[in-house]
Amino acid sequence: MARLTQSYACGSSTNPIIYETIGNYLDRISDQHPENEALVVCHQKIRWTYAEFNARVNALAAGFLKLGIRTGDRVGIWGPNSYEWVLTQMATAKIGAILVCVNPAYRLSELRYALNKSGCKAIVSAEHFKSSHYLEMLNELLPELAASDPGNLHADELPELRTVIRMGDDATPGMYRFPDILCEQGDEYHSEAKRLKEVLRPDDAINIQFTSGTTGSPKGATLTHCNILNNGYLTGAGMRLTPEDRLCIPVPLYHCFGMVLGNLACFAHGATAVYPDEAFDPQTTLQTVQAERCTGLHGVPTMFVNELEHPEFGKFDLSSLRTGIMAGAPCPVDVMNRVISDMNMKHILIGYGQTEVSPLNHLTLPDDPIEKRVETVGRAVPWVEIKLVDEMGRVVPIGEKGEVCTRGYSVMLGYWNDEGQTRATIDAARWLHSGDLGVMDEEGYLRIVGRIKDMIIRGGENIYPREVEEFLYTHPAIAEVQVFGIPDAKMGEEVCAWIQLRPDQVLAENDLKAFCRGQITHFKIPKHIRFVDEFPMTVTGKIQKYKMSEMTAKDIAGGMNAS
Repeated sequence: MARLTQSYACGSSTNPIIYETIGNYLDRISDQHPENEALVVCHQKIRWTYAEFNARVNALAAGFLKLGIRTGDRVGIWGPNSYEWVLTQMATAKIGAILVCVNPAYRLSELRYALNKSGCKAIVSAEHFKSSHYLEMLNELLPELAASDPGNLHADELPELRTVIRMGDDATPGMYRFPDILCEQGDEYHSEAKRLKEVLRPDDAINIQFTSGTTGSPKGATLTHCNILNNGYLTGAGMRLTPEDRLCIPVPLYHCFGMVLGNLACFAHGATAVYPDEAFDPQTTLQTVQAERCTGLHGVPTMFVNELEHPEFGKFDLSSLRTGIMAGAPCPVDVMNRVISDMNMKHILIGYGQTEVSPLNHLTLPDDPIEKRVETVGRAVPWVEIKLVDEMGRVVPIGEKGEVCTRGYSVMLGYWNDEGQTRATIDAARWLHSGDLGVMDEEGYLRIVGRIKDMIIRGGENIYPREVEEFLYTHPAIAEVQVFGIPDAKMGEEVCAWIQLRPDQVLAENDLKAFCRGQITHFKIPKHIRFVDEFPMTVTGKIQKYKMSEMTAKDIAGGMNAS
């Protein structure tokens, strides 16, 4: 490969883009591997072969048609990981309905916003999850529901919603039971579903993914069959998945990590998707890897840290592991090295991207040099262009910081019903601007160094939190660290660090500052340090630095007022 001089790269491949719908692709894979296990959901005691799984997908697709759901209609899904979630994902794809992923942590105002923004005609809901009582919230939001005939809802708060389908076996007034809507083979709606195989197009919208909404209202990234099927396929190819592989997926389904890099990566290669629980639990995950002899494991860095720090970690047999994806947040080098050595994941890959690019635009590969696999997010995935630009939109030279921009098959259609935000994110040449800052080397490998909005400006000096975090991770007592800025009357901003210590470790604030002196520039040394047991985060495991900043600033202001 020629050495790059500008921060522009394009992923190459000898294979063509898969240009077909998700439903047709699943039919083909199921025909090729009918007896191979497609889906294992441990907490629900589900174990289906591809033939069994696809038959249930077809039954649900016909059932949706029978309820009056048609191509282009939006169907929300609200709840933790379950077999119902996976069936709904694939069944909506079969009929061209658009799956709207609703964050399991949403409360009433957020639910109202997401369903109205996307214009959902139906919603499939779990009964409850942790402190979320979904059916109670739906009845509170929709007082008309209990007195309505199932499928004939007319509600003031959600005027486009007609149908509520509840998971589980119990009956609830105004709602369909999930098991009851699956149509038996031979029903006329199976014929209609088969007819749609020839009608649906790969470029049709198939999924609305609401961004985490850490600032402002969530935006609905609109993705197509071609977007997510190819991203799932390429992820599986990067992991070298075969029908013999079994991938443990503890990440949430409502996010691209679970439904694309998990489900579609497996289904695209005839592999087995294994769900250990309805939500992430380190012990359940480790038990599942051992019991199911999983060859792959997905997770955000925090999940891997929790697994490594589990008090019984050494008792689990993880010898079957080989690969997996670590993504969703910057990966500390030390954590990556420990996963490779202590969890036997010799071929674990780092993935980087965002929901708006379906979601990966970079991936490390098993043959990459070890230093590239632990210190970068890899190179551009096939068929995708990447460039790093300065504030004027000019491509920066190799080795300089620039905003990561993506163009290609994986870029979303846009934000649902939001042309203004779409234009602010995707420029006239179809480059999607990420807001992330990166540095590209001569071989095209990318390092993420921060976000434009995360950058701390202290007394006119630009400070990139990731750089400070990587240094602090070298302290042997530190398990996890998050660095961010907080407002300061004199300096504009000051550096703050929240730190989780390893078990049985003790570290004083003054000792940590002494550790930094002489090793990093003085203005990068955190002025404010807090030792914490956990970080505020979204359901997908993304750290919410803005919340930490708000909490710290409030504490400091409170301390000043008290004095």
